[in-house]
Amino acid sequence: MRNARWWMTLLTAAGLGMTSGAFAKATAEEAAKLGKDLTAVGAQRAGNSDGSIPEWVGGKYFDDTIRKQTPATLEALRQQFEDVRKKSPADFDALLKYLDSFEIKDYPAVDKQVDAIIAKLPASEQALAHKQREQIGGGGQYEAPQFIITKDNLAEHADKLTEGHKAMFAKYPSYRMIVYPTLRTAYFPAEVEQATIKNASSAELIGTDEIKDAVLGFPFPIPKSGAEVLWNHKMRFRGSAVRRFNNQAIVKLDGSFKISKLVEDVKFKYANLEEPAPGTKILLYYLSEVLSPPRVAGQLTLVHETSGAGGSGRDAWIYNPGLGRVNRAPDVGYDNPYIGTDGEQFNDQVDMFNGALDRYDWKLIGKQEKYIAYNSFLINAPLIKYADIIRPGHINQNLSRYELHRVWIVEATLRDGLRHQFKKRRFYIDEDSWAVAVVDCYDNRDQLWKVQEAQLLTVPFVPTVTGIPEIIYDLQSGRYFVTALQNEDRISDFKIDYADKDFAPNGLSRRAQSR
Repeated sequence: MRNARWWMTLLTAAGLGMTSGAFAKATAEEAAKLGKDLTAVGAQRAGNSDGSIPEWVGGKYFDDTIRKQTPATLEALRQQFEDVRKKSPADFDALLKYLDSFEIKDYPAVDKQVDAIIAKLPASEQALAHKQREQIGGGGQYEAPQFIITKDNLAEHADKLTEGHKAMFAKYPSYRMIVYPTLRTAYFPAEVEQATIKNASSAELIGTDEIKDAVLGFPFPIPKSGAEVLWNHKMRFRGSAVRRFNNQAIVKLDGSFKISKLVEDVKFKYANLEEPAPGTKILLYYLSEVLSPPRVAGQLTLVHETSGAGGSGRDAWIYNPGLGRVNRAPDVGYDNPYIGTDGEQFNDQVDMFNGALDRYDWKLIGKQEKYIAYNSFLINAPLIKYADIIRPGHINQNLSRYELHRVWIVEATLRDGLRHQFKKRRFYIDEDSWAVAVVDCYDNRDQLWKVQEAQLLTVPFVPTVTGIPEIIYDLQSGRYFVTALQNEDRISDFKIDYADKDFAPNGLSRRAQSR
């Protein structure tokens, strides 16, 4: 099945390494901490002992100018930056020269160069550009990097690095992590927070695939199992509907790549502010259209995601323009290669993880402090092109922003008698958003094979946290796959509205013919 990307994920099962039964719900005493010692969605509100992780402030970090932005105003700003880059390429070349060999001493010069670029925007756009930079783009000395991790000082920071990140340092001498002050910007609508508090005392995960008594919010803000943590990731709020313009690439050893493009329409049914559906019903509708490459352009993929186990949790159809008809899609779960990624992504790696959990035993290890890519606005900025991001071996790490965050660690081990090309996976999930930040994927020889990384980003006008872009590094082949690039395309439209009938299978042919 093709192109059921970021959202064709939410649920098809959540295994506990058991076939029946459920963990206890949060106690009244535990639930009473939500919105107090814990945030409404379950994160520890306080910072850590040395202050390197601050107290959570969430939406208070952004002022009304940023929170009230719309896709239209942001798209207009993106186009203005594009115009400036065409008219004044030397200014961008100067900026990229710094970013290609960045050191902390270069930060004032980078700061100044960005100011020079903003000054060439129309006067009506400059104030917004400065405000975005101040609050979510990195501006002022507070936002200057604290230090840079390289292979030379790796040992000093090893306890706060994932195994996957350590492997990247070992394989690529050019790999580095620029560490910034931690900003706990994640937040969600009040309705989602209130629903999450209610879910804490009512929601249950039964067996491998059944959620009971959860509505709208995160089902398990005080998780009792690793599987419950993964359900929080899969059921997280991402707006009620969205149209996303997705660009992705398979990057060869020499850094060469070609962009493939698709447009994705999604209506979220469970986490929907206007008409939230119970977790036992359809969870989302997804429809994608391939725009390029030409050999597959025009293909449509439709998904109805429900909360059943395995294949019963996902109904899918494909319109093939060559055949001119709609067919049921083949198996799209587990480690079946995702079509169009040349084997560099399995179906259940979409959105960092999706689908049935029933082939694994899930162990909740607990929370640890780790450096993860967070508030990654520079790598998504309209100042930056895809060719500026993609490099041999790994993305341009000077565009990534790493921060110290508390993460839930969950380990999934393949159950006896079942098969998957990943024998073990270790997930690192942000405590503030329940978004998976990193996954270490081991093969059946117990060798670390692939490393998944999401560049987490708070989208304040939704509000939500998502990964843009996401990368899968293949440590064995040296190639990597990157998806959810958006710099050179239109801004995702989270204000769009869809009816359920827009996702009817019998409408695929009509949609194709109307193009």
